Amino acid sequence: MITRDEITIIGKFLKTHGISGELTATFSAPLEVVKQCTCIVCDIDGIYVPFFISAMRNKSAQAALLSIDGISSDQQAATLVNKDIFILRREYEECVDEDEVPVDFFINYEAIINDNIHGKLVDIDDATANVLFVIVLDDGSEVLIPAVDNFIKKFDNDNRVIHLTIPQDLLEL
Repeated sequence: MITRDEITIIGKFLKTHGISGELTATFSAPLEVVKQCTCIVCDIDGIYVPFFISAMRNKSAQAALLSIDGISSDQQAATLVNKDIFILRREYEECVDEDEVPVDFFINYEAIINDNIHGKLVDIDDATANVLFVIVLDDGSEVLIPAVDNFIKKFDNDNRVIHLTIPQDLLEL
């Protein structure tokens, strides 16, 4: 069984395409990574289900048309519309350069801020142009940190820890 800790979000199914079960999807990860993965994963009623891509046609740098094994009609494809697309985290790590890691990758990582504040990165707030890390600190409070390269000191994929260096003034907002 696939668990949430084993996967990372890389895209979303937008709509069906045609009548043969093809789907339009958009991706935050490079399309080459998607092509190399063994499977994609979707949350179906709380269970992470693997799907195998039988064909993929690029529409743009971040979008593609996908044919999925076992999905051969627009009705079947419609069940995946608006679903997030995940891939196995270990496969993603093997394929992606560290400079290309999307911020969603760090969800569920332990966050260490300025070497002395601990919490868990629980979500990404991308409702505005300023994407934010949502971090729940060990004391239960929540902080929002801009998800920018300058604030990421380092990260450890093996132990799922991200170290952030944040100006003190920003933490006090």
